[in-house]
Amino acid sequence: MRIILTGGTGLIGRALSAELIHAGYEVVVLSRTPGRKIGIPEGVTIVGWDGQTGSGWAELADGAAAIVNLAGESLAGKSLLSMRWTPKRKRQIIGSRVQAGSAVVDAIRSIEHKPLLVVQASAVGYYGPCKRERITEEDGAGSDFMADICVNWEASTAPVEGHGMRRVVIRLGIVLSREGGALPQQMLPFRLFTGGPIGSGQQGYPWVHITDVSRAIRFLIETPSAVGVYNLCSPQPLTNDEFSRALAHALHRPYWLRIPALAFKVAFGEAATVLLDGQMAYPQRLLNLGFEFRYPVVTEALANL
Repeated sequence: MRIILTGGTGLIGRALSAELIHAGYEVVVLSRTPGRKIGIPEGVTIVGWDGQTGSGWAELADGAAAIVNLAGESLAGKSLLSMRWTPKRKRQIIGSRVQAGSAVVDAIRSIEHKPLLVVQASAVGYYGPCKRERITEEDGAGSDFMADICVNWEASTAPVEGHGMRRVVIRLGIVLSREGGALPQQMLPFRLFTGGPIGSGQQGYPWVHITDVSRAIRFLIETPSAVGVYNLCSPQPLTNDEFSRALAHALHRPYWLRIPALAFKVAFGEAATVLLDGQMAYPQRLLNLGFEFRYPVVTEALANL
């Protein structure tokens, strides 16, 4: 059975490809740079696409088991200078996600045998900055830019439901992996003996181990009753302070230097919200469906990583 991944060359896409290949699926990754195969598991087919239409790959979706849409420009950008959310960057961040979703819809409209499922990526940033209360899939959208990104991202593939297809939306937490993402950057100050909380440290830190991300997506693909929105984060939501203390302990380093919120706001402007705000998101629907996390506890997850 064929599964098509957009954004499949990224951190989550590479881990998911390996999970699916191991399970016996045929995996096709759509990439704007199909010649780059760094980190792509053996056995994955890479096909070029423009990120905007179904041109050149729609026929591969005909009769496929699923399309997993992970595509979207990085929030952090390619350098520290590009982390600030200028009006142009905001348009690029949202536009890349909406265009990728439109490409999926375009491909599905053009083929006879529709895939059984579309998995649409999103993030717990959908809920906006929240205090310490637990957030589940029943809570509504926030009103900040992060929430706008997620609302538009999720809506981009909603038209496939009009074709009678099953659609699952995964609202991802902060993915922990040594291969990329937030963790390697967070580890650096601790290794230099300068680790501590960011800002107040009381903002939610909805973490999840990369292994559980790939396992959960496969679980949702293989569970016909799975439909709608699922928070994809650990069932042990923590504050930034709690997570940072656990990281310091795992690295056998001190925990003492608080980084003032003002420093991030001056450096990154509105984009500082990624570090200074958070959500105590909880995977209620995923647990109700019967998914079992391999790394539900942060000490176990960090020990593994």
